[in-house]
Amino acid sequence: MSSAQTAAETLNFQAEVKQLLHLMIHSLYSNREIFLRELISNASDASDKLRFEAIDQPALFEGDSDLKIRVAFDAEAKTITISDNGIGMSREEVVAHLGTIAKSGTKEFFGKLTGDQKKDAHLIGQFGVGFYSAFIVADKVTVVTRRAGLPVSEGVQWECSMTGETAGEYTVAAVEKLGRGTEITLHLREDQDDLLSSWKLKSLIRKYSDHIVQPIVMKKEEWDEEKKAQVLTDEDETVNQANALWARSRNEITEEEYKGFYKHVGHDYDEPLAWTHARVEGRQEYTQLLYVPSHAPFDMWDRNARHGVKLYVKRVFIMDDAEKLMPTYLRFVRGVVDSADLPLNVSREILQESKDIDTIRAGCTKKVLGLLEDLATSDEAGDQEKYATFWKEFGKVLKEGVGEDFANKDKIAGLLRFASTHADTPEEVVSFKDYIGRMKEGQDKIYYVTAESFNAAKNSPHLEVFRKKGIEVLLLSDRVDEWALGNLTEFDGKQLQSVAKGGLDLGSLEDEAEKKEAEQAADEYKELIEKMKTSLGERVKDVKVTLRLTDSPACLVADEHDLGMNLTRILKAAGQSAPMSKPILEINPKHPAVLRLKYEDKSFDDWAAVLFDQALLAEGGALDDPATFVKRINQLMMAMSGN
Repeated sequence: MSSAQTAAETLNFQAEVKQLLHLMIHSLYSNREIFLRELISNASDASDKLRFEAIDQPALFEGDSDLKIRVAFDAEAKTITISDNGIGMSREEVVAHLGTIAKSGTKEFFGKLTGDQKKDAHLIGQFGVGFYSAFIVADKVTVVTRRAGLPVSEGVQWECSMTGETAGEYTVAAVEKLGRGTEITLHLREDQDDLLSSWKLKSLIRKYSDHIVQPIVMKKEEWDEEKKAQVLTDEDETVNQANALWARSRNEITEEEYKGFYKHVGHDYDEPLAWTHARVEGRQEYTQLLYVPSHAPFDMWDRNARHGVKLYVKRVFIMDDAEKLMPTYLRFVRGVVDSADLPLNVSREILQESKDIDTIRAGCTKKVLGLLEDLATSDEAGDQEKYATFWKEFGKVLKEGVGEDFANKDKIAGLLRFASTHADTPEEVVSFKDYIGRMKEGQDKIYYVTAESFNAAKNSPHLEVFRKKGIEVLLLSDRVDEWALGNLTEFDGKQLQSVAKGGLDLGSLEDEAEKKEAEQAADEYKELIEKMKTSLGERVKDVKVTLRLTDSPACLVADEHDLGMNLTRILKAAGQSAPMSKPILEINPKHPAVLRLKYEDKSFDDWAAVLFDQALLAEGGALDDPATFVKRINQLMMAMSGN
């Protein structure tokens, strides 16, 4: 190898890494012990990846398929070393994984940081600390690694010191490394000497990493009479249980162990919200341990992001992010599925077509929805609080399931929560079941309104008659609501009805006098309606008299079978073509502006246009020609004041 290749190259951290390191060292220091959990977790993942790649290429084992993680310390040199014989890294991978944070949402993440250490620790934990947690306890870190299958001469040494003028720089050099895998040496900070003891490290491993599947080994200690001290021997001992946690029976596993395993499998700093652990027997035999996190991951809105369920076959790791095991709308779920029936060499391609996988996926989906149902319907205050947290973090994603998962549509619909006119607050706490329980006598529909924002929904003119009669209306302002409710036509036998679509039919909630009044008004305003239709021309499908308004002069309504106006806007904003459908203008015969129009001659077209534009604005639409609207308003105001 030429000297040019062996020379160390000095590189600089990506700006975000520098920022993260600084924040982490200060904000996470109170929980410094997690460095060991994170580094062992990474070593475990590296071993899993090697086992998976070696299914197709057994030569990657290089004659050594006994995978383990080693933890060692040197009290004199003040170092701790964590090494594994997993997949290892090539030079490119070292630079990519240790020098940059390739995560979508990084910018937003840094924007949320407050400078309050407690809050920031929580956020940094959400972001995932991984390898960089080493710098909480070390001011210099040395990594020596070689990717399985590469020659001995292609080892890589990565080194970074966080002291002096070169803090934030790291060097990468080529070195020889006999065994494959990664060795991380932490040169501890001044005040970290308590970590340099067998007892301390073993207790941390048992506390945080007991569930790791690979054995974590350390050198055994024995009492030396002469030295009157514990001395290290050459004999290895396994510190952790090193058995698959999910394979143990539920009554053997403590709550703390479940939480610890989640932090490993979910690469999360916080505890999970809830979990379900079950062994399924029948045509398909598999074990599932699935967790619902307590907060949304940073990449939740990236529907192509890696999913969080690991697939094992007979306790052998097969793949990460097995997206076929969970539908997209449950992409926040983390955990493990271990099948007893799938072939060991199962590939992504086989997963695509496998009937067995479909069975497992259906079973896992059912289990997660059942877990959420239990939380949602539980009488215990703690569970209700958990469901409220779940809804705040993941409600929008769950709504996608209404249109994506036909088999579980009703189950998902029962889990949905909405804001409504019952409390008139933006809190989404009303379920369909709550709504039905409060329905008026004779009411046979569930009414809802959709808008761009909660305030637009709450103040929609379409609600006027409903408020007058005390009929509850669901207030929907999420973009996904239009699509979700478009796929849900009824719940528990009650039809869902948008108050901004079709004719207003309140059935037995209307009294006879009101019906008569409506017919009379339609007759009385026939001439005006025809005149307005002619004046507005192509802008409207129809003009009608309505009794749905009490305060507003007019409103726009979509025809029964046309796309709602809010959905049309959403589609256009997303760059999709929406079919052109014209609205129906409904006028309030009791409003002074409409009465005035009946006898207006000179400025009729201006009045009609202003009524239409006002209704469009109240409905959340945008004016095609705002300047003309303002001009007309000014002219009419002048005319009314007699100028």
